[in-house]
Parts: sequence; structure tokens; C-alpha cells
Amino acid sequence: MARAFCFLLVLCFAFPVFAQNEDKKFTVKFTTEIPKIDGILDEALWNTAESAHNFQQYFPSDSILAGQQTDIKMLYDDTTLYIGIKVNTAGSNYVIPSLRRDFRAGGNDNISLVFDTFNDGTNAFLFGTNPYGVRREALISNGGSGLGGFTTSWDVKWRGESKQYDGYYTSEMAIPLSSFKFKQGETKWRFNSYRFDTQSNETSTWARIPQNQLIFNLAFMGDMIFEKPLGKSRTPIAIIPYVNGLALQDFETDQNLEEVRFGGDAKIAIGNALNVDITINPDFSNVEVDNVFTNLTRFEVSLPERRQFFVDNNDLFGTFGNSRDSNPFFSRRIGIASDADGNTIQNDIIAGVRLSGKLSEDWRIGLLNIQTAKDEENEIAGNNNSVLALQKKLFSRSNLSFIFVNRQTVGDNDFVAEEDRYNRVVGLDYNLASENNTWFGKFFYHQSFANDIGDDSSAAGAELFYNSRNINFGLRTNYVGNDFRSDLGFIRRRDIVAARPFIEYTFWPKKGPLNNHGIRFSPNVIWRPTLDFQNTDYAIFTSYGFEFKNQVQISARMFNRFTFLTDSFDPTGTDGAIPLPGDQGYYYTGFEVEYQSDRRKIFSYSLEPNYGRFFNGDRYAVEAQFSLRIQPKASLSLEVNYDRISLPEPFPSADLVLISPRIDLTFSKSVFWSTLIQYSNQRDNLGINSRLQWRFAPLSDLFIVYNDNYFVNSFQPRNRSINLRLTYWLNI
Repeated sequence: MARAFCFLLVLCFAFPVFAQNEDKKFTVKFTTEIPKIDGILDEALWNTAESAHNFQQYFPSDSILAGQQTDIKMLYDDTTLYIGIKVNTAGSNYVIPSLRRDFRAGGNDNISLVFDTFNDGTNAFLFGTNPYGVRREALISNGGSGLGGFTTSWDVKWRGESKQYDGYYTSEMAIPLSSFKFKQGETKWRFNSYRFDTQSNETSTWARIPQNQLIFNLAFMGDMIFEKPLGKSRTPIAIIPYVNGLALQDFETDQNLEEVRFGGDAKIAIGNALNVDITINPDFSNVEVDNVFTNLTRFEVSLPERRQFFVDNNDLFGTFGNSRDSNPFFSRRIGIASDADGNTIQNDIIAGVRLSGKLSEDWRIGLLNIQTAKDEENEIAGNNNSVLALQKKLFSRSNLSFIFVNRQTVGDNDFVAEEDRYNRVVGLDYNLASENNTWFGKFFYHQSFANDIGDDSSAAGAELFYNSRNINFGLRTNYVGNDFRSDLGFIRRRDIVAARPFIEYTFWPKKGPLNNHGIRFSPNVIWRPTLDFQNTDYAIFTSYGFEFKNQVQISARMFNRFTFLTDSFDPTGTDGAIPLPGDQGYYYTGFEVEYQSDRRKIFSYSLEPNYGRFFNGDRYAVEAQFSLRIQPKASLSLEVNYDRISLPEPFPSADLVLISPRIDLTFSKSVFWSTLIQYSNQRDNLGINSRLQWRFAPLSDLFIVYNDNYFVNSFQPRNRSINLRLTYWLNI
């Protein structure tokens, strides 16, 4: 085993550097003039700038020049990067779903610019706009090899406007150099841009990217050459205070709460490449509510981090291990705790500090320390939560990363058991990314520590994937010990050895309505070491999918499953029901079809019926999503999930319904109103979350957030609250 692991590491190290589009480069000239950022490229200085042009088509083909071309020009001075863009179009019938910042790019008209400022093919900054001048920004991590490495929760100050003309639109941007992180004296950044054009049904990129890769993959970029070296970027200290007024009524406990809270954040730059973030008495009442889901498994489901403090450079902390089974640090653990009755409740954060960024060209650091409050009434101890991450770049896109996670109770707490006073995890991950991203993967080993933790307290894994135009295959295997603990991590289940191979083949027709179609085969197998390596779970997935040139997608899947229940389990979650008996195996097969319509249309939808055996019974399910665009002011959507579970007597049967309508109204580029209603009879809850946001100054907001929750069966109120929150971003 050790020899095989070493061989894989040597094999990975042997792969060459990231893919270069060697002919793709342009010079960014230095200027002393400042253009007016109004979206109109009428200043003479734009005539002196070199351009990034000759965009390549990405969809529906990836081997020809784009039919509708784009021209990008850049200039810079000591403080700011100026960008002028001309986007040619077939007409002016643009798809613009809303005027909200940080819009989703797919299915509407927009252009995005990607800057790899450290030339490492690993992390990048993205800035984008559309024909209405709506802006978005994002952080790209892990080389852009997966959707998990794309974060739109990041915010930074910059300016941008657009202007529409007959057959094209233009955009101007002014991005402070302090919004980027880069090495002082740098003369080159890697760069790419991608654009969605709904009228021509075309997606294009400046540096060519093959369709089997994600469009924001950082392996495929050109160069932007600065006319003179970049100087030291002085980032102002940002102070972001808030005041929040809360009125809460809890009908279950018959308690009322009215309070006013104060707190804030600060952002301090250390040189050009490091950031210190400080938070005091943070309040996350303005953060979007999580989507409710129907859970038919025995395991917890991870949800994405939405809190701004934890987002910046989160890839340094949150991408260790295996996100499915054993992630040693999952930031959503901070700020929640279990009370004396085992209920999950909110636990206040007193303060926190984070240092993150580049130490040198090859080294990155992340240091996080957060103190949570003691809640003696609910028998929750105060905890100090710390994470140290170090990352060493190897070759051009791979890295070796170290993590140390520590949770430690503070003070004397008689209600805390000795084994719960601290928990620590030490780990090492090697992340692979090869030329053209054809090979990628990771190898990791983590060890946990606590009082009386037991001997089987480690987790390890190996992943290696091959990605080409026609054939993709890979293997993800990992081990989680029965005693492995990470109180600040996400551990879906312990005592497993898992193997998850897959292989798929994709066809790319040269003619006809199909863009591609292909088959995928992926068995997942799990063994339990403490049960003499008994095979307790397997699932064999076989699917065939079709993607049409009009962006319609159709797929069909078959699932062959086996589950050995070591403990009794009720998949319906019915109160007082007789659960399925444990110490017994269940074989069951299901079928699923999915249809996704063209998202460019004013009305789009997806349907996903599912039918088959389920444990010792049957399951029929339908998932549906509907979206209506009344552009650019309104977007309406409805999500419906229905599960009919029929188990033989005396076991329970159930009709589980989840209905989630959402209304998004954008009155302007600074006033937004969104309402999400979520009905779930599995959770016995009807929730209403309505949020009005006024962005009265750059990154400064007034929020009014209304929450209302009801029991479903009795339609009695559970709790109700209203928040008034004011946040102001001040640079000093």
C-alpha cells in the first residue's frame, strides 16, 4: 500500500506545467490620464491601448473563432486598472434576469474577466459585467477545476458602467489595484475572459478552453504584460461597523426578545499579498437563508458557507480532505452548538481574527482564531477555535498543504465531559493539477487527538482523475477511522473504507442538433473495518446524457443499491413509526429521467421523475423547477419536490412534500427585494424569509429582514422576527 502511494506521488510530480496559449498576450500601457467611467469609450486614450481580441468559441464548438467578437483594452496608473470593452452582438434583445449584483453568469448576456495575479494557475480574481452595467466579482480557487472553487460571496469596491448601441455594447471598469493581491514589482499577470451571448447561442473565451474543461479553469490563460513594474499597493484600512435591531417572538417557549446589537469588521492589508480580517460581535442576520431539502438518508448534509467573514481565502482552510466524508474544517460549525437536550442552537461569536494570503511566490498562509461565547443556561462552554494552514506550491499548479485545527474549551465547566474539553486535527494534503488539467486529484492523511479518543483516530484518502475530450475516468478512495474526530469539521460517517471509481465516454457529433452525448458508469462501494470489512453499502450508477445545441439537456439514470442497516432506521421520519429493522441488508433498484429546458427562454423549467424500489418498499418521486423572467426587474421561481414512499406493513409510508417559491425584485441596481417561502411537511415547517436591501453607498447596506415560521400540521406559529440592520463600509 505504501509503495503504491509513493508511486502515485512520483507519477503526479512527473506531470508538466499548466497549459499556455502562447500566442495570447497583450501589453497593458501605463497612463497618467483617468477615463470617465460611464461605459462610453470616447476618450482618446483608449485608442493608444493594446487589446485582447480574437475570442475563441467555447460553445457550441471549441475549435473555431467566435462569430460575435469581443475586444478588451486595458490601461493602468499607480492606483487603478482601467478596462474598456466592446462586445459585438447580433442585436439588442439581451437576456438580463435581474439588476442584482453578483448575478449568475449562465443563461444570460455578460462578460467576465479572470486575473491570475501570482501566475500560479491556482487562484484568481474575477470581475464581470453585463449590458446594463450590473457588476459581479468572485474568487476562483483550486485551479478552477470544480464548481466548489468558485465563490461569489466575496465583495470588493470597484466601479463599472455599460452603454448599449445598435449591434454591440461597451463597458468601462476601474478596479483599484488594492482590490487584487500581487507581488510588488510584478510585470505580468495571467489573464482570460469568457462571455455568454444568448442571441447567437454562443459562449466564447479569449484563451481557448476545450469544452471538457470548466470555462473558468485556470490552466488555460494568456498573458497581460505591464509596461512598467507594478509598485507597492497601499490598501486602505476598511472599517465596517454595523447596528442591528431585532424583535423576536418565540411561540413555542412563549418568549419575546427585543435587542439592539453593535459590532463590526475590519480589513487590514499587510503589504501586497496578505490580509488581516477582524470581526467583533458579528451578526449574520442579513445572510440569505439556507435552502430546505428532503433528506431520506441516515446522514447529515453539508450546506455552503454564506457568511462574508469566512469566505475570503476560504480555500486555504476548507478544502482539506474529502468534502463528502471527512473534511477536517467546516466553517459552519463555528457559531452553532448543542444544548443540554441535544438540540442544535445558535452560539454567539465574541470575536475573531484571520490572517490569509501569500508569504512569498511559493508559500500561502491561513491563520484563523475565533472565540465563541459561554452559555451556561444551555450548558455550552466557551470555545477557542483555531486553524493554521500552510500551502507550498509545487511545480506550476500543484501544492502540498498542512493543516492544524484546534477546538479548546475556555474556563472551568462542570457540565463538560473530559473527552470534550479539546479536539485537535493535524493533516497533510497533496493537491495535483497537471498540464491542461488532464490529470488532477489529491492525497491526504489526517490524525485527530482528544482525551480518550481511541486508537483508530485517523483519516486518509487518494483521488486521481483523468479528463480528456472523449474519455474520463478516475478513482476516489478514502478511509475514516471509527475514532476519528473533528469537532470543527464535517464527518459524514466513520468506520468506513470507500472506493468510488467511474468511467465515462463522450461523443461530439460534427453535425446535427446534438452538441454531445455520452455514457457514465460509476460504482460506489463501502466496507466497515470494525465489522471485519463487511460490505455494508454499494450503489452502481449507470447513466446516459444528451446535451443539445439549443442548450436543452436530457439524461436517464439507473441505480442499483445495497444497504446493510446496522441500526434500525425510518427513512420517512414519521413520529412514533416502527423503523426498518437493523442487522439486515436491502437490495433495491431505481430509475430516473431528467429534462432541462433552454435557460435563455423567458420561461424555463426542469423535470426529474424517479421510480423504483426503496429498501423493502417502493418510492416514486418528482423534482421540478420553474423559472419566469420579467426582465430586468423581476425573477420568479418555484421548486417542487414530491416523494411517495410506500413500505409494507407495519412500517410507515409517507407523502413528503417540499414547495419553495421565490420572488426576486430588483427596483434598481441598488434596491433589491427577495422573498423565499419554504414548505416542508418532513420538517413540519412553513418558513417565510423576506429581505429588502438598499445599497446606499459602495458595499454599504440597509437590510430589513422578516422571518416567519409555522407548524405545518396544525398551522400554528412557531417563531417570528424582524431585523433592521445598517452596515457601512468606511476606508481610512
